[in-house]
This record gives sequence, structure tokens and C-alpha cells, in this order.
Amino acid sequence: MIDQQLKQTLLEFRRERDWEQFHTPKDIAISLSIEASELLEWFQWKTPKQVQARLHSEKREDLEDEIADVAVYLIYLCHDLGIDLSQAIENKMVKNKAKYPLEKVKGRNDKYTEY
Repeated sequence: MIDQQLKQTLLEFRRERDWEQFHTPKDIAISLSIEASELLEWFQWKTPKQVQARLHSEKREDLEDEIADVAVYLIYLCHDLGIDLSQAIENKMVKNKAKYPLEKVKGRNDKYTEY
């Protein structure tokens, strides 16, 4: 799932700047949350119609930057903790399929505790 060349490029970028010393799992997790909040700001107080308009404007690049920031920090965090992101996602999907059986949840938005 994660392109290994891209991952190596990110790690090299960090290593060249000697930022690994600052990138503890705690601080990366904090940064990930901050960047996710910045991603939310792109949508804040916008109607669905306004969001669609922004997607087709110069503001789209801002959204792409925020998504990239979230992804970069997630890749750093997984690397530093020895977590294979692709495998973690596959494992979670197995759990989700059991938690949200198709015959019970298709077309519904109830919380899993309600069915």
C-alpha cells in the first residue's frame, strides 16, 4: 500500500535535517493530531456545496497539503514504532468485517451497539 520509495524519500528528508532527535512517537502523534485538525479547518463552516466549489478552486492545493501532512506523520509514526501500516489496515478490516456484518449494516448508519 505505501510506496517504499516514497517512504524512503520521507525518511531521508528527516534524516538529512537531523530531525529524528525531535521525532519521538509522542511528538509525532501530537503533530499528527495537529495536522488532522488543520485538515478539519479546510471543511469547517462550509456547506457541502461550498466544499465542492473549493475542490475546484485554488484552495484544493491547501487541502492536498493538509492531507499530505497527515499522511507523512502517520508514515513516520508507523516506521518509528515498527508498525507495517498496510498490515495494520488489513488486520483492522478483518475486525471491521466481523464488527459490521453486511447483512446487518448495509445502508444503515446506526452505531454497532444498536443492532
